[in-house]
Amino acid sequence: MAFVTSRKDSPIADEVLVNRYRQKADQQALAQLFDRYAGSLFGLCLKYLENEAEAKDAVLQLFEKLVKELHRHEVQNFRSWVFQVARNQCLMALREQKSKRKKQERLEAEMQQSPAFGDGIAEAEAREQSLNQLESAMQQLKPPQRECIDLFYLQKKCYTEVAEITGYSLKQVKSYLQNGKRNLRIFMTKNHESYTANNSF
Repeated sequence: MAFVTSRKDSPIADEVLVNRYRQKADQQALAQLFDRYAGSLFGLCLKYLENEAEAKDAVLQLFEKLVKELHRHEVQNFRSWVFQVARNQCLMALREQKSKRKKQERLEAEMQQSPAFGDGIAEAEAREQSLNQLESAMQQLKPPQRECIDLFYLQKKCYTEVAEITGYSLKQVKSYLQNGKRNLRIFMTKNHESYTANNSF
């Protein structure tokens, strides 16, 4: 799929297309919005992510997200709103990349400081296993839960900041955090039991 904004822009206003989609789930209206802004949004994402493939993926993920977001929010100025959503999504992706790099660097440092044998290696391996289990469990969460938990617990944002970044209400943020924590405990327990079973003799 080419990320080039159509030169034959529809004369239909953004707000009209948004209302058509909100009221009638008109997929053609959403497709017109995609054709109209995909090229510009790709340029924005490329500026932040500095990777063409990741920028293309970000645009596609953004419009997949809009399928739900346009039903949740009253959008007065679609262009301004969708560019802000795209910026937030890129910043989230960059923070996630940075977090993964830091985690990897920390694990490598721990391994280098550990002795060649004995409890040091066992402890480092146990930590790596726990981090891998946590990362795997995070991926099993629903996107809103994963997004809120990452911002609140890993990036130390407050409830209000999480709501502003994601566009969710405070009530939704607290609900996603509560349900996300519960689901994480369930997933972590299952992953631990599975690992133990697979590595028992």
